[in-house]
Amino acid sequence: MPQKIIIKNLTTPLHSPALVGHANSFASKLRGLMFRSHLDLNDGLLLAETQDSRLNTAIHMFFVPFDLAVFWINSDLTVVDKVIAKAWKPFYISAAPAKYTLEIHPNRFTDYAIGDKVEIEHV
Repeated sequence: MPQKIIIKNLTTPLHSPALVGHANSFASKLRGLMFRSHLDLNDGLLLAETQDSRLNTAIHMFFVPFDLAVFWINSDLTVVDKVIAKAWKPFYISAAPAKYTLEIHPNRFTDYAIGDKVEIEHV
């Protein structure tokens, strides 16, 4: 089970910030959210890379049977792109380089906007 972290929105504070698993190992990033039957409203995953990149933060939705709200966050902790990723779609890539990929419930799509500053806090 990945370590839990909180993703706070510093630009527009949230009543309930995202509390997600932190995937920073190859195995945890490879597994991602695949093979789950559903995703709770307050669940998700933050995938971390060592540096900003478009290619290394790209995702696929194979074996993910539900949609996701996906946010790309750069090393300055600014949201640089976001999308609703559709179940089973092959490929999504950020419009700008990012260090983090936040995957949460699609109902939370409006929680973070492009340009928002965030804070990552370990629980």
